[in-house]
Amino acid sequence: QVQLVESGGGSVQPGGSLRLSCSFSGLVSPDWMYWVRQAPGKELEWVSVINPAGDTAHINSVRGRFSISRDNEQNMLYLQMNNLKSEDTAMYYCSMDERGHRRGQGIQVTVSS
Repeated sequence: QVQLVESGGGSVQPGGSLRLSCSFSGLVSPDWMYWVRQAPGKELEWVSVINPAGDTAHINSVRGRFSISRDNEQNMLYLQMNNLKSEDTAMYYCSMDERGHRRGQGIQVTVSS
């Protein structure tokens, strides 16, 4: 069974940066991994994805600002978030699928002046 534990969230002013980390265990081999988020009153949405080869994709609203990466030897997944905006405020989850059915406990990111 895969276990996912996020860290690195917090509060930041607009324009600031944060890096989220996800420690994972239980994977037999590298798999597709996602960052998903849920803002207050909104549905959960996938934000970024990385495949076992390291290819990445991001939703339009974060493209050019967010970067997903992984370290398979250390069993870590990262999300570097730059130029944060108030609309990025959400609970962020590391997930094994784009709908967040298999996700960690989540970590709060708040962007506010």
